[in-house]
Amino acid sequence: MTTFDKREEGFEKKFAHDEELRFKATARRNKLLGLWAASKMGVTGADADTYAKAVVAADFEEAGDHDVFRKVRADLDAKKVAGVSDQEIRKTMDELLARAVEEIKAGS
Repeated sequence: MTTFDKREEGFEKKFAHDEELRFKATARRNKLLGLWAASKMGVTGADADTYAKAVVAADFEEAGDHDVFRKVRADLDAKKVAGVSDQEIRKTMDELLARAVEEIKAGS
């Protein structure tokens, strides 16, 4: 194996690792977002966990975060939760993604 081949293999492994981290972090962020939204809607306990799982599942509808955002926005509107803007949801999504990455890197 040449040095170039070793370098290429190293890049491939790093890419695979980064993609796995991104997938895990996004799934964890979506769960945390679901729990956040559930608390805003007054949903607690097992129902909150079930809702968080539904938010995670919503991410598989299309590429990107739009499907998750739409689900949370629609659910908050359906429950008539006042005072939660689109910007607050997006900001919370960004903050929870950063938290999820840190938690995964820390091994928790």
